Amino acid sequence: MAIPILEIRELRKSYGQELVLQDVSVTLAEHQVKVLIGASGSGKSTLLRCINLLEGIDDGQIVLDGRDITAIGTNADEVRSHVGSVFQSFNLFPHLTVLANITLAPRRVHGVSRKEAEEQALALLARFSLEDKAYQYPDLLSGGQQQRVAILRAVINRPKILLLDEVTSALDPILIAEVLALIAELKGEGMTMMIATHEMGFAEQVADQVLFLHKGLICESGSPSALLEDPQTRECKAFLDALRKAGRL
Repeated sequence: MAIPILEIRELRKSYGQELVLQDVSVTLAEHQVKVLIGASGSGKSTLLRCINLLEGIDDGQIVLDGRDITAIGTNADEVRSHVGSVFQSFNLFPHLTVLANITLAPRRVHGVSRKEAEEQALALLARFSLEDKAYQYPDLLSGGQQQRVAILRAVINRPKILLLDEVTSALDPILIAEVLALIAELKGEGMTMMIATHEMGFAEQVADQVLFLHKGLICESGSPSALLEDPQTRECKAFLDALRKAGRL
């Protein structure tokens, strides 16, 4: 049996007296896509932030490619060089062109030459129909284009896993489609991903497994069709019913 690329064991995380993750255990195999769903405040974003060590944990383990990255003495920056992360806000550097944004980490962190980094970035931009934006600055792009650039900036480093946290929440419906199409294509290429989203149709399209979080617990998990069409827990049924009433499912 293959060792999971990511293994989360009995993870606990609190903010003061508030327990936001309660004994969460998840495994992620190479080329697999797992989607986290749940109401705001359920722990989805905190879980992703713990995986890339932006948040410390209170108990448990996170093992990446056989290595305990929560062990004392772990170099967080070195771990993040293997974990791609994209958040709700695009976090592009406004004073750098699209090409400079994408090539910054390969050059500064991974030691890739400027020529090689730019060749890789231009090829990536061309593959996803953004080659004409290479020398533009972020504020000249649409929100959907900025978010796609942010994803490509994470992908160019060839991360072991890609974490996506509500990457469409700041976009209008037309721009959402652009971003979701890019993520679906990355799945088709075998990118290993963990995604937090409220886009249930997208979750059904790309997920190998859907995890429903409620008050810091994984209350239910299963295939997209099983969980979204026939939820087994009261909490998951209530969440999906609320989405249906809001016209989001």
